[in-house]
Formats: sequence, structure tokens, C-alpha cells
Amino acid sequence: MISKILGGVGRVLIGAGTLILLFVAYQLWGTNIQAAKAQDSLRGEFAQTLETAPTTAPTTTADPAVPDTGPVDLVPVATAPADLPLPAYGDPIAKLKIPKIGVESTVVEGVGLDQLKRGPGHYQETPLPGQKGNSAIAGHRTTYGAPFHNVDKLEVGDQMEIQTVQGTFVYVIDTKKIVKPNEVEVLADKGDNRLTLTACHPKYSLRERIVISGVLKGQPAPDLAGQAEARTKAASLAGEGDGSRTAIDGNLSGIPESKTPAIVWGLICVAIALATWGASKLLDAKVGKRRKNRWLLTWSPYLIGTPVFLVALYVFFENFAVLLPANF
Repeated sequence: MISKILGGVGRVLIGAGTLILLFVAYQLWGTNIQAAKAQDSLRGEFAQTLETAPTTAPTTTADPAVPDTGPVDLVPVATAPADLPLPAYGDPIAKLKIPKIGVESTVVEGVGLDQLKRGPGHYQETPLPGQKGNSAIAGHRTTYGAPFHNVDKLEVGDQMEIQTVQGTFVYVIDTKKIVKPNEVEVLADKGDNRLTLTACHPKYSLRERIVISGVLKGQPAPDLAGQAEARTKAASLAGEGDGSRTAIDGNLSGIPESKTPAIVWGLICVAIALATWGASKLLDAKVGKRRKNRWLLTWSPYLIGTPVFLVALYVFFENFAVLLPANF
């Protein structure tokens, strides 16, 4: 009796350990597939946006107020039109390139969990990239394509290039630091024009945040019509308006995720596993121990049930992952 109980406990622990390993594999590799598909779609959308947006050819006159930190490929001046439509939440707004670490990602508007699955996300309460002030972008380091996986390798003097409908802008990194999650002042206006990247640090941990910031070479593009009001509204939704925001990545997803889908899909996974096991046991009892090739018949339910279970498990992982803290 005791041996049966111990055997059952052992099987449960092995099953639980296997599920945990599968979830880790989903987080580290499965989410990359989703991000790659999303980036393909975003690239097409952004290319179409660039084709249809009115543009004005930028010049390359440097801003004398910005110290010379080395060669720069392009220094645009604020000649781009301001009468462009404001980007909506989830829209592709820019193409970010960081040559040193091989980053070339399309940036989306918003830093909710749903948008960071698609690529780097722009904090809506900050200026758009290329504009006056401190434009901030968050990105994952270990999941969903991990666009900021190697930002820790960036150093002062390295360049970041970002293209928007208002032009192409070059930033030279002048700040690299590790901060606590509640040091929200890294997103504040510094009195100059800069681009700030935020991500979790160290990798696979939520303990701290790494902040990479660079100053714009050249003059900024103008704000879009209605952008000031939109930024104020976004700041309020993020918790900044009433001072309740306590973390760089806190209160940003906007809508609390429901636990119901995760529970439902978890129960579906359990039902599929039990049905598969029960069918195997039933066939085993019916065919008897003397029948030739008995194992082939009794294991046939697993050949059918396992693929179905894995599909349901993937959907369960999808819904369970959104309930966990954001892993930038």
C-alpha cells in the first residue's frame, strides 16, 4: 500500500517537473516564434506607413549644443511635418537599429504586456523618438524575441539609429546604469533630447533595471498635433498623474488580465490527459495479457492524445504567462 502511494507521489512529481521544464522551454523559445511573426507583420505595416506619410527631406546640419562624440551617419534637422496622425496604441511607430549588438526591430506604441510580446514598446507618456525631450522604449531581454538581450554590451559612445515618419535620428550613448525598479526618474525629461532604453537586469531576473540612454545628434522633430494631450492622458493611465506609479514597468498594461482562460485551459489539459490514460487502461483490460502486439494497441491512445494535449498545453501556457510579472 505504502509503495503504491509513494509510486503515485513520484509520478506526480515527475509530471510536475516535466510541465515546469516545458513552460521554461515555451518562455525561452516558444515565445520567440510569436515575436518573429509579429515583427514580420509590423515591418510591413510600418513600411506602408512610411510610403503614405507626407515627408520633408532632412538636412544634415549638426547641433552645436551637442558635444562631438565621433562620426555620425546622419544628423537630421526638424524639417519633418507635424500634421501627421497620432499613432494609436499598438501601431508600429519606428524602426530601431543598434549596429553594435545587431538589433533591428520595429517599435510599437505602448508598453503593455500584449505589445511587448510583439517587439520593443514606446512609453506613451514620453515624446516620440526624434522629438524634443526624453523618449523611452522598453524591451524584453529573455523572451518574445529578446530584442534587448545584449544591451548590457553597449558602451558610452556607441550609436543608436531610429527611423520614424518624421525622419531618421541618431543618438550617441552617454549613460549606462543599473537602477532599482522604482527609480522612475530615468523616464523623466532631462532638459535635452535623448532616447532611453529600459530592460530587466540581470537576465532572467526582475531584481533591477538596466538603463541605456543616448543624446540626439542634431535638432529634434516637432510634436504632432494633439500629442501633448495624448501624453498627459497616457501618463494618467500609467499612474503618473496622481503619483501612484511606483515602478518603471508598473501599472503599464492598463487592463488586468483575467484568470479564467488559464483555469479553463488548465482543466482542458487535465481532461485530455485523464481521457488518454483512461482509454489506454480500458484497452489494456480488454485485450488481455496474452495477445500479440498488445503494447501497440494499449499505447495507441497516447499517439492520438499527446499531440492534442500539447496543443492545449501551449494555449494554457499562453494564458498563464500573462498572469506572471512582466519579464523585460
